[in-house]
Amino acid sequence: MSDIIRHLQAHRSIRQFKSTAITEEQVAQIIASAQSASTSSNLQAYSVIGIRDASTKRQLAELAGNQRHVEECPLFLVWCADLHRAQTAVQLHQEDDALEIPQNVETFLVATVDAALAAQNAAVAAEALGLGTVFIGGIRNDLRRVIELLQLPQLVYPVFGMCLGEPDQAPTPRPRLPRSAIYHSECYSAREQAEGIRAYDETLVQYYASRTGGGKQTNWSGELTARLRPERLRPDLYEVLTAQGFRLQ
Repeated sequence: MSDIIRHLQAHRSIRQFKSTAITEEQVAQIIASAQSASTSSNLQAYSVIGIRDASTKRQLAELAGNQRHVEECPLFLVWCADLHRAQTAVQLHQEDDALEIPQNVETFLVATVDAALAAQNAAVAAEALGLGTVFIGGIRNDLRRVIELLQLPQLVYPVFGMCLGEPDQAPTPRPRLPRSAIYHSECYSAREQAEGIRAYDETLVQYYASRTGGGKQTNWSGELTARLRPERLRPDLYEVLTAQGFRLQ
């Protein structure tokens, strides 16, 4: 197994961090790695906001559901889908400040995927530097307030956050679904899905038991059922995104 593959497969989310500051040199390496990620048609339709200010992190932690690690990590990154820069570039080329770039669901997806690809590169780079990371989708709990707090212009929205810092814990990597449940040869096959889910449920029960001494008794399908309740699916996102200037049609 190559060192890169071993590094990727050793990933684990870190939620406890030492107070050690992240240097500007480390940030430069992480962002340079992010910028090396693939991007659709070279649009580079994403931006990232680095936050060290304690007050801002505290507010973001509250908005993300009172996740303490958002407040306690030395550096919090907010990864944004960004079509604002593309609109600025087009206006410079056309010399028409009123010109709006054409957009639809495709451009929205391109920007969102660009942000995700860049962020994953950043996470891998951070871990290579000895840092720990965890993605924070909870900043979408109250997207409007996050947009206001970070002063995001039209056509920019926060996709997720990322805690960064020197790890102060060493959790066991969480098991993933069996390959048979996610990999399909030639065409999609649903035949082995139920079997793979049942096997994964058993694996997670054992994993949680080993980590909590039997204090957590649940499985993947049970967690999924709870997390996909309508009230937990952020029903206001469409309204906020359209108000932010995205055309989702």
